[in-house]
Amino acid sequence: MLRHGLYRGMYLLHIFQQHGYKFNEFTKWLAGHWNTILVSVPHLALILAAMVGRYYLEPYFTTTAVAVALFIFSAFWFGSIARFHGSKVKKPLVFTARMKRLTLVFIVLAAWIPLLGTAYAFSIGPLFPDIYILIYVWVLADLLLPWLLFLAAGIVHPLENLVQFRYIRMARNKLQSMSSLKVIAITGSYGKTSTKFLIDAVLKERFRVCTTPGSYNTPMGICKVINHDLQPSDQVLILEMGARYEGNIDELCRIARPDIAVVTNVGIAHLESFGSLEAIARTKGALMQYVKTGGIAVLNGDDPKVRSMAGRKDIDVLFAGLEEEYNHLIARNITYDENGCSFQILLSEQHLFPGEQPAGTKGPEQIVMSHLGEHSVRNALLAAGVGLMAGLRLPTIKVALRKVKPVEHRLELKKQNGVLIIDDAFNSNPIGAKNAISVLCSFESGRKFVVTPGMIELGDRQEEENREFGLWMAKKAPDHIYLIGRQQTEPVYEGLKQGGFDEQRITVVDTLFEANDRLRTELVEGDVVLYENDLPDSYNE
Repeated sequence: MLRHGLYRGMYLLHIFQQHGYKFNEFTKWLAGHWNTILVSVPHLALILAAMVGRYYLEPYFTTTAVAVALFIFSAFWFGSIARFHGSKVKKPLVFTARMKRLTLVFIVLAAWIPLLGTAYAFSIGPLFPDIYILIYVWVLADLLLPWLLFLAAGIVHPLENLVQFRYIRMARNKLQSMSSLKVIAITGSYGKTSTKFLIDAVLKERFRVCTTPGSYNTPMGICKVINHDLQPSDQVLILEMGARYEGNIDELCRIARPDIAVVTNVGIAHLESFGSLEAIARTKGALMQYVKTGGIAVLNGDDPKVRSMAGRKDIDVLFAGLEEEYNHLIARNITYDENGCSFQILLSEQHLFPGEQPAGTKGPEQIVMSHLGEHSVRNALLAAGVGLMAGLRLPTIKVALRKVKPVEHRLELKKQNGVLIIDDAFNSNPIGAKNAISVLCSFESGRKFVVTPGMIELGDRQEEENREFGLWMAKKAPDHIYLIGRQQTEPVYEGLKQGGFDEQRITVVDTLFEANDRLRTELVEGDVVLYENDLPDSYNE
């Protein structure tokens, strides 16, 4: 029971960390697993077995015999820790300073019940402790772990607030001391990280740039970079600003107010936490309110909700996208191959360039990148727009974009044993998922495979959007589709059937690892595999 409790506790800490230490999200997860985590059959069964042993069997069997029987039941129900200690974990528990503080308090709270209970059981009989008290105490201690984790998180919450306040104050003071530093803030429902690294590559052709790594887009992530990575000699700070709830962008901008704002798009990512598309648009649009007077906004002109954000007259606004009707900076003649994509970039003749146009920027210039997808082209146009507004010329931007490698797990093209892998496993969304399928089916050689668990965090539209995703795949007709999670992908399966896709070419598996094992026996040189989305470990069925 001690071994089971330790691994169960570690598992709960892991899930709590994966949900960003958010009480509400962890509560929803617990509610969805109430019959396996909160009140499980093994816990109730062992308590029932102990009660039967005490009140009905003791007149007929010795205490030792009953204890042996209960030990067998305990070993059967609690001996395995496979559920909590799988050998294949996609994102392991990380013992950050915050997690260490939480774990210490959690251990203290969780330890007193079994310790006191065991001491009481042995006080009754040092050589022959009360076996029933031991059973009740240890099962209760194991059963209460989720609630004790809540209590531990509540206890350390004020301390975490103090730590965050200190980090935020340090970051603000440091930015105030660097008056010549230009801050670029990027937000949007998707494409933020890719756009950030494209802007980083473009501006590094002329400036000293500090950029947040990976998907650092929370207050603590941004403060960590400002406090530890930003150097006095840096000229530009590029920040990715993420949001799961209304008010998140305001919180980030109060830490670092931008000179340049970039908005990639407005979509239904995290619709479950936002509640509506309008709330998402308001949250992303809040970034525009914080741009300093005389600053710059570079916006995706193809997205009408993003276009509507350009209401301020005291800043310069540049639109970039594929539709010439709306944009200053456009792309034409997009093509893909196994090396990425190529397209022409140029200024539209329909719109005047905002601000002072650098010499030699009209174009067209032929751009070659190791990225895939139309949304990658839009991201590159946004990066080029920032470069142009910063005074760079298109030939310089062309050189910079050619150097950039795709962001990990975002339509990242790989080759393994003659097989092309399109890794689009990060945070799938309806538009991005459909675009990824189109990219996959644009490859002319080899068979096309899709591995996907569908999409999550889409609120009331999740089932509908997953069904539409299935219909889209049926229309594009890849050769075989692996769906991960029978319950999770049921709407995707329905959409595939509704679209007339051959059910013999659909395989439903329980885990990503099972899909990979099957693919290894099936793939041959020249095949192309798309990994579209990869859910956290907490979503494994």
